[in-house]
Amino acid sequence: MLDLILDKYPDEKFLKADGFDEAILGVEEKGMKLIYSVKSCIDILIREGLSDEEAIDHFYFNIEGAYVGEKIPIWCNDFTY
Repeated sequence: MLDLILDKYPDEKFLKADGFDEAILGVEEKGMKLIYSVKSCIDILIREGLSDEEAIDHFYFNIEGAYVGEKIPIWCNDFTY
């Protein structure tokens, strides 16, 4: 998905969440922000060795909770944990 977005918007600078490219769902065109699947991000953390609870806590505190500028990604809550 990221490659498609970058091809469509070659001059745009997107703020990415490192290590979560496969969790990208699309782009919000008004603010030119990447949209990520929360479920996929948590699944990636679990694959990296965190327990379910650790992955959820880590995601919400360190990833979703981090403010890194006005082009911060959008997090789509597409799960039931």
